[in-house]
Amino acid sequence: VQLQASGGGLVQAGGSLRLSCAASGRSFRIYAWFRQAPGKARDFVAAIRWSTSDKTYARSVKGRFTISRDNANNTVYLQMNSLKPEDTAVYYCAALDSSYWRVGEHEYDYWGQGTLVTVSS
Repeated sequence: VQLQASGGGLVQAGGSLRLSCAASGRSFRIYAWFRQAPGKARDFVAAIRWSTSDKTYARSVKGRFTISRDNANNTVYLQMNSLKPEDTAVYYCAALDSSYWRVGEHEYDYWGQGTLVTVSS
């Protein structure tokens, strides 16, 4: 099982980035994005249920970020708009085989390697 995250970079405040998470090896019911800022805990950002495309978001990103999936390419995306300096973090994709939403870091079984997003003011 492999989750390959990509798409991070440096962007000015107000800008946009799209992160990708390519999954291989097996499929999962739920895919999520987490982020970890320097010196802070890893926090939930968004999750998507693969079969129905149902989504859930952290309050801090709702309305600015959109999680989506591409069946054909087994890829999950995180479109990030109206970025703020406080969005600066390493972003990780994660996967879970559960019927229920989970937002805790320790509840996810598989993780990608992380991709750095830096938002300058």
